[in-house]
Amino acid sequence: MESAEVHSSGPWPFVTLHRYRVGGRRFVWRARQHRKGLDPNARGLEAASAPVWQTPVYNWLTGALFAVGALLFMAGSAGTLARAGLGWPSGGLINLVFFLGSIPFTIAGYLQLFQAANAPLFVPGQPPRVRPITLLGWRPADPGWLSTFSQFVGTVAFNVNTFDAMHPPADWYAQDLAIWLPGLIGSVLFLLSGYLAFIEAGHAHWSWHPRDLAWRIVFVNLLGCVAFMVAGVLAYVPRAPAPHWLPALANTSLLAGAFCFLVGALLLMRESRSAGDRSGPR
Repeated sequence: MESAEVHSSGPWPFVTLHRYRVGGRRFVWRARQHRKGLDPNARGLEAASAPVWQTPVYNWLTGALFAVGALLFMAGSAGTLARAGLGWPSGGLINLVFFLGSIPFTIAGYLQLFQAANAPLFVPGQPPRVRPITLLGWRPADPGWLSTFSQFVGTVAFNVNTFDAMHPPADWYAQDLAIWLPGLIGSVLFLLSGYLAFIEAGHAHWSWHPRDLAWRIVFVNLLGCVAFMVAGVLAYVPRAPAPHWLPALANTSLLAGAFCFLVGALLLMRESRSAGDRSGPR
């Protein structure tokens, strides 16, 4: 099948957008939609049966798991703020809620990584080149894979952070090493992941496409990553007693970040039912 490339673009050094013609017809290929299986007709081919990791059910389940994790993080943050004023719920229960919330985050993060690692290679006008299935993959030139990989590693760091918080050591410096440092690492990786997803969907280092569903998803998630970063920095255990406003600000930022992730997850579930929507940035 012959094809004539019209234009390739993306945030340097990545290519996230192709415009090309096949048989006189014009097509637009977008990296995010390609790896998620959301726009099969943009390949210039008739829609073919997709592998399970590019189906609407798979994308919907990923969003649902992110939503569950976000709700539990919101509950933990709200419980921490309530405990500061009411003395309830117990710290042990709150830490358990955070740990339980980190688990669906990790599962969803891996589902996205597996999807990105196994997205077929794309050549305009040609059938997608399917490669052997891989558990993690290695695609450093692909912002989608880099985003999902950094996010998955970040969720594992949050697993460590929230697990250690259930049995905190006595000394302040040990708490910082066992709890605060993994949380900070996870926050940094989430922020990196959020920005990579943002530039992949917007095809530029900065973009503004509020009418595009994919852009809204990555933008609200990026806001959540920024809020998580603020919470991660402020959640350290100081040697001397901390000002009363510092933990409150950290937990408020965590609550805001979890809310953003919840909104993004619900939009992700909505997106899974809208395969073929071509309203994205051109």
